[in-house]
Amino acid sequence: MNAPDLVALVHLVGFATGIALYGMLAVMIWRGARRGAAVAPGGIPLFAAVLGLIWNAGALVVFGWRDFGLGELSSWYAALAYSALGFLPAVVVDAATRTPQRHAGPRPLAAFAYGLSALAGFLQIFAVVRHDALSANGLLLLTLGYALVILFFAVSARRRRESSRTLTAVALAAFAVSALHLSRHSSANDSWVVELIGHHASLPLVLVILYQDYRFALADLFLKRALSVLALIGVVVSAYVTLIAPLIGRDPDELRIGVPGVLLTVWIGTALLYPLLRRGTERFVDRVMLHRVDYRRVRQDIAQSLSAASAPNEALDDVCRRLASALVAGSVVWREIPEFAGLHGSPLATATGPRTAEVLVPTTDAPGYILDVASLAAGRRLMSDDIALLDTAAMLVGRRIDELRVSEERYERDLRENDMRRLATEAELRALRAQLNPHFLFNALTTVGHLITTSPARAIETLYQLTALLRAVLRRTGDFVTVREELQLVDAYLAIEQTRFEERLRIEREMPEELGDLLVPPLILQPIVENAVKHGISPLRRGGTISIRARVEADPSVDSGERLCLSVHDTGKGVNMNRSSRDRARGVGLANVENRLLRYYGPAGSLHITSSTDGGTLVELSLPATRRLAAVGAT
Repeated sequence: MNAPDLVALVHLVGFATGIALYGMLAVMIWRGARRGAAVAPGGIPLFAAVLGLIWNAGALVVFGWRDFGLGELSSWYAALAYSALGFLPAVVVDAATRTPQRHAGPRPLAAFAYGLSALAGFLQIFAVVRHDALSANGLLLLTLGYALVILFFAVSARRRRESSRTLTAVALAAFAVSALHLSRHSSANDSWVVELIGHHASLPLVLVILYQDYRFALADLFLKRALSVLALIGVVVSAYVTLIAPLIGRDPDELRIGVPGVLLTVWIGTALLYPLLRRGTERFVDRVMLHRVDYRRVRQDIAQSLSAASAPNEALDDVCRRLASALVAGSVVWREIPEFAGLHGSPLATATGPRTAEVLVPTTDAPGYILDVASLAAGRRLMSDDIALLDTAAMLVGRRIDELRVSEERYERDLRENDMRRLATEAELRALRAQLNPHFLFNALTTVGHLITTSPARAIETLYQLTALLRAVLRRTGDFVTVREELQLVDAYLAIEQTRFEERLRIEREMPEELGDLLVPPLILQPIVENAVKHGISPLRRGGTISIRARVEADPSVDSGERLCLSVHDTGKGVNMNRSSRDRARGVGLANVENRLLRYYGPAGSLHITSSTDGGTLVELSLPATRRLAAVGAT
């Protein structure tokens, strides 16, 4: 690449970069003014951005027209561009000399700067009118005049607030003008270094302004991409100098691969290398220039800490604390939205200013929440990465709040179900007691009254048995009793009935001793035995036999691996099965037994009745065989 081509490339890249940077500055100032951000009075920064745009756009046209061999363009374009550049330092001086006490008062230095720039612009226009080249005297006037301005600021630097910032800005603006002397507009033979310094010295000015006032916008919108491209250009130039240039001009017969092969390899290599360069550049800008924390690590920490939160308030406080630390914010607080219909699918983080934002937390149900981010420090602005972090944090905390609410609702529902189950069990026991009391008590007391005259000793014994039976029935309030305790209740009941029926009622019991510690719901056998006496034995003149048996069978389908089978068989007259089903549905005892088996054991508990008119009735209970520890865990 020869020198003129390199100079043309420098102009193209430099002026295009200037347009992008000054355009960014103009957009940031305009958006800040719309949001109510404080800007310099009179639109001074916006005026500077417009002047920079005019200079870079005009110079791009003028020098592009010349560098690409399109001829000479009208001198008016060059005069306009140079005049705009000449006014840039005047605008900076105007902004630097404005103080809260002197917004509208006379400022001799600003007037001098505007007069100096206006005179230089007049000289440029006068030279064009006379069909001369651009006025060298105008450029010399700007150089000498702004040298005096720099000297004035240097002397008064100690007496001014933020004097170093002002001095830097003014010095860069003056340099942007005085550096024009390093290049002659009519010359196309200067080196690319001279052309870069002479025609693109306005770039440091806009970079300083953006870095001081819009540091994060500059980094996110320009520096990351620009540095990535510059790094890629450096790689390409290095590959060209070290690999391609030595091959140019050599005899093709001496080359095994050839220049096209090397070029293809370099192209592929740079394409594969660019993602790595971009990630490295973004990490450098975020860590070194902006001092940002690792947002990926922040997201992971937020997700991990939220998993330990036990209440919505705790989760919101933790997220606010972590976001304030990550964003260097003066405050990140949350507030509740009472009337709220859910925000799933809605925008989350909304910037309400350059340093403030509102973040909607997307929860399914009311109440909703908003995170208020305010007072970002160190010149920070909310940019794309910050908004993405806020969005992710809002999604994470919203999801955790929904989980906590579902868990709390499930816990409350379980409490209600346990209360309902307890009340239902107590109601069923009361119903069984009510069924036991009237008819049985009437018969038992009648029997006691008869025995008082015929056999006082048996009457007293029967009365004691009745007292023990009633006490056992009324005191049973737990969920489970042992088989042994249930059989003691049944024995007390049958002893009273045997006193009444005498030899007409015979009892057989087959109950292994090792089954006595198994657990069953209370009053699970007594209603069945009572039905056997009342409907099976009592109607027969000859009476009958009631057999009570228990056994354990292996059953891998239940948790304990064993099933307890209880059976009550009477040799009574039997019943019609269709009628038995209807009577059971209308009755209290067997219906309660069946319902309680379903409540405690679900499908694993069952009640089965077999009856015939000549074989009596068999009632079988089947339920998982459990002992006390397992039963307590089940409740």
